[in-house]
Amino acid sequence: MITSVGEVLIDMIAAEEGNLKDVKRFEKHPGGAPANVAVGVSRLGVKASLISKVGNDPFGRFLLERLKEEGVNTDGIAIDTEKHTGVVFVQLKGAKPSFILYDGVAYFNLRREDINFNILEDSRIVHFGSVLLARSPSRETMLWVMEELRDRAVISFDVNIRRDLWRNREEEMFKTIEKAIGLADILKVSDEELKLLEGEGIKAEGRLLTAITLGKEGCILRTQEYEVKIPGYPVKPIDTTGAGDAFTAALLVGVIAFREYFTESTLMKIGRFANLVAGLSTTKRGAWSVPRREELMKYSEAREIFSKL
Repeated sequence: MITSVGEVLIDMIAAEEGNLKDVKRFEKHPGGAPANVAVGVSRLGVKASLISKVGNDPFGRFLLERLKEEGVNTDGIAIDTEKHTGVVFVQLKGAKPSFILYDGVAYFNLRREDINFNILEDSRIVHFGSVLLARSPSRETMLWVMEELRDRAVISFDVNIRRDLWRNREEEMFKTIEKAIGLADILKVSDEELKLLEGEGIKAEGRLLTAITLGKEGCILRTQEYEVKIPGYPVKPIDTTGAGDAFTAALLVGVIAFREYFTESTLMKIGRFANLVAGLSTTKRGAWSVPRREELMKYSEAREIFSKL
């Protein structure tokens, strides 16, 4: 099983072009990077769970229902009676999204007592996003869970820098992210984020595997022994929201398929699969757009992975 830890929220995607201040209509979609990964993992045929927190409100109930429909185990999602479910407003410029996120929501109130360790102990890989690091008490909770799981499960971490959440606290942001990177076995980072981290003198490497995403150009997968560059899968994107999460879901499924046995050949197969899934996910609107396993069987890149599961 693969478990994600982090935010699940409502993406309110602008239904018309223009600046957010002028938009009158929005489409409601489920989202949140760790939730996107969990849904992607489930759609790819691997058991998935999510540890998060939602409000005791209609949006929270909507998200729980949708996650269950997607086959994601929701036993690790706590209900907050004080904070509302998170909502993010999204404006697409072409296929690229821009976001407005809000404070004071349920997932930032994730506490130690909310964590279901029975789920974590049954998980082969536990994946973390970086958004929870931006606020307390979720920051302390997330770092505590990562430290508790060290050497007990494979820890995956998506750097996913959101400067607007840190509000001019960049020194604190980089120090906190560096701490999380130091606990990660698998690190997912974009080429732009990698440059930022290296500019701060931060070594951005996972202990097992580092995945550097290059947008439409594909990705680089790196271990201590090998480094391979895999070209992107060519598509005409409609909405790139969640594409990085689709990549991560496929990456982690690929890691399970090859049981962390990394050679140049297995890395190429994992990378081709991750690029395929990420590319296809951009051809539909919304973050939960990973194609299902049965839809992917016509692709050789997918069959190589599924045959190993």
